[in-house]
Amino acid sequence: MTERIMREGPPATGIVRNLPATVPFVAPEALERKMGRPLKLRLGANESAFGMSPKARQAMLDELERLAWYGDPESQELRAELATVHRTNTDNLIVGSGIDDLLGLIARTFIEPARTAVTSLGAYPTFNYFVAGCGGRIQPVPYRDDHNDLEALAARAIQTGARLVYLANPDNPTGTWHNANDLKDFVEQLPPNSLLLLDEAYSDFASSDILPPIDVDDSRVIRLRTFSKAHGMAGARIGFGIAASETVAVLNKIRVQFGVNRVAQAGALASLQDRDFVRGVASAVVEGRRDYQKLADDLGLTCLPSATNFVAIDMGSYERARATTEALLEQGVFVRMPGAAPLNRCIRVTVGVARDRALFGEVLSDVLAAEGSTRKQRATSAQSQL
Repeated sequence: MTERIMREGPPATGIVRNLPATVPFVAPEALERKMGRPLKLRLGANESAFGMSPKARQAMLDELERLAWYGDPESQELRAELATVHRTNTDNLIVGSGIDDLLGLIARTFIEPARTAVTSLGAYPTFNYFVAGCGGRIQPVPYRDDHNDLEALAARAIQTGARLVYLANPDNPTGTWHNANDLKDFVEQLPPNSLLLLDEAYSDFASSDILPPIDVDDSRVIRLRTFSKAHGMAGARIGFGIAASETVAVLNKIRVQFGVNRVAQAGALASLQDRDFVRGVASAVVEGRRDYQKLADDLGLTCLPSATNFVAIDMGSYERARATTEALLEQGVFVRMPGAAPLNRCIRVTVGVARDRALFGEVLSDVLAAEGSTRKQRATSAQSQL
């Protein structure tokens, strides 16, 4: 047998070599492979349980006939419709393969080695992932009362001269929010050379007083939105940014030109035009959040207030939240926990359809009953040893 000779390839950059071998999330598919069986309930990724617009589905099916062609690199039809909906010009809009793609694009555009970015400790981790990949430094700010601490975020941005400030509103992973007036004041507090990435992935579930008016003349802000949540198109990977035309022009210099496929563009356009469907999803989610609130009340737990398609249920401690998450997974129920204290005392549960919510309630009730029985047995055993 011929001996295989291993040859060394070129080394990775110093930035990449020094990064930990990690990814922001463990996918539910990876959990299924590890368990060797499918999940019963997929309630951890904040995907829509209500599917996509029938009009979007049909548009995507029709577009399959043209899948041999590249998609429009400018996403012109979609940007034109977005411009109409948001009362902007097309040069204020940039389309990418989801908000994650846009976060990476923004990081590559504005972050150089040793440059600083500010975000909340335990917020959406993919932003940190991209900043680290550019050699930037994350300056995290703890949450206050389960909300992003706007005052502390602004102070940290001033202190460090942050190039980027990331804020999700409504927030992930808490579901909490700040109102539009607070956000307007927050922008005014930021240093002049900072760019605020206002992640509004859950904007379709938010009331009007949460979302500030769109001002494309303000080059300090880029608004990020998605078709992954209320539109039910997470697997299609498509989102967009709204910003000053100068900001969009700079981002376009290094944007992947054919990064958004034509099927996704067709589906997003049709879904955007089916506003009744999206409003229906948002209404169903409100009902689902109420169900989770009642479930928590019945189990002696509390929920954080939410303006998203998920609810964070407060389990009281990290240890209990971790044990509950693991016990639920043993029963085939996938939920997630926030990644940092003090939020990691919660479990985060996506609003499913009524059937899924009912099954989740049954499984969670059983898990907590078993926990209570185990705790009682341990107490009895400890008492007998005295």
